[in-house]
Amino acid sequence: MLTIIGLFIIITIVTLLMMGKTSPIIAMSVTPLIGALLAGYSFSEISTFFELGIKQVSSVATMFLFAILFFSIMKDLHIFNPLIRIMISLTRGNVIIVCVVTALVAAVVHLDGSGAATFLIIIPAFLPLYRRLGMSPYLMLLIMCTSMGVMNMVPWGGPLGRASAVTGIQAAELWQKLIPVQLFGILGSMVFAAIMGVRENKRIAKAKRKGTTPYQKDSLLAIFDEEQPETGTEKPKKFGINILLIVVSITCLALGLFSAPYIFMVAFSVALVFNYPKPRDQIAIISHHAPQALSMVAIILSAGAFLGIMSNGKILESIALDLAAILPHSWVDNLHIIVGILGVPMDIFTSTDAYYFALLPIVQEVTAGGGVPAADVVYAMAIGNNAGTFVSPFSPAAWLAMGIAGTDMGRHLRYSFGWIWLFSFFTLGVGFFLGLF
Repeated sequence: MLTIIGLFIIITIVTLLMMGKTSPIIAMSVTPLIGALLAGYSFSEISTFFELGIKQVSSVATMFLFAILFFSIMKDLHIFNPLIRIMISLTRGNVIIVCVVTALVAAVVHLDGSGAATFLIIIPAFLPLYRRLGMSPYLMLLIMCTSMGVMNMVPWGGPLGRASAVTGIQAAELWQKLIPVQLFGILGSMVFAAIMGVRENKRIAKAKRKGTTPYQKDSLLAIFDEEQPETGTEKPKKFGINILLIVVSITCLALGLFSAPYIFMVAFSVALVFNYPKPRDQIAIISHHAPQALSMVAIILSAGAFLGIMSNGKILESIALDLAAILPHSWVDNLHIIVGILGVPMDIFTSTDAYYFALLPIVQEVTAGGGVPAADVVYAMAIGNNAGTFVSPFSPAAWLAMGIAGTDMGRHLRYSFGWIWLFSFFTLGVGFFLGLF
């Protein structure tokens, strides 16, 4: 009975998230409550499950709150702009270099884990360059999504935060072993970008013979009559101390010197003091960026409610035991790898919330029977899935990118899906040879 109720809860949540009928907060707060009542648990038992779940995710929620606020201030102060300007100046006139630099800049700018912010910074800056060289805007999105998928595995990004909430392993601890995967992944994305640049050169030459360009054929935007001004020209404020603050914070996080939430709490406080010494300005900055931060925190806390009921109510355990009894033994030991290989298509048909909050707990419980550590499950699933994050129609940031770049989601999927999935095999291979799973 618990297995049936558990599957009802998970299928309902996934369906609601896929159809966009409600927010993740409502789906993960109310649905488990209904399931727990059907399972016969009392109100006091459900309250206990909830409190245990909230305790499980409180550290993750705190880190998200202060990390998002910290990096939002850094972007307000244009700290990354000098690097962006340098990179853009190096690409003039060479399609292959443009592609490589797009990959590199996307990786650097996506350091904050915010897809929307990365698209907002890079697309307006690079789109005029792609237009001038006749390059397809879909190529720009493909290259960006490849690099961003690699960098999205930072501890303050959504995927590792969700995985941490599910497994109880600190996001910073998970990230430390993923750093080599990210380094190889960035190099791989640059090589991939160069290959795509060679391919684009051939497309440009072929289109030129017909009097057009890949940009003109692919873009939904009208041809610009005059050059659009590039972004990223604003002068950074207090660049030295802010860049030092970023480096010190990330170094402390990578080395595990302090608790991750405390690192960003202190970094955010220092950033406020040095950049906005007046209390009135500090309050204004916090109020301006609070909605974005609190939205993610609310999702994490609602996930705590879901996980508290599912875990402490023994519902996940019941599902795992029944699945383990059905699946071949070889599948039990390697289920996380199989799911990782299918991570990109799964991201197309499910949301990130459904993948981590509904699927990960089940895979973790099933593979635990074969002695697979929870961290190994996270690595396989996260590495395989992150590549497809920004090619999914369930990513709000992807829809934002479509609007800014003048592209269509359907064509973006057709253009990028196969390449992104292929690239995920490369990052999975890196993770496998590094012994992460």
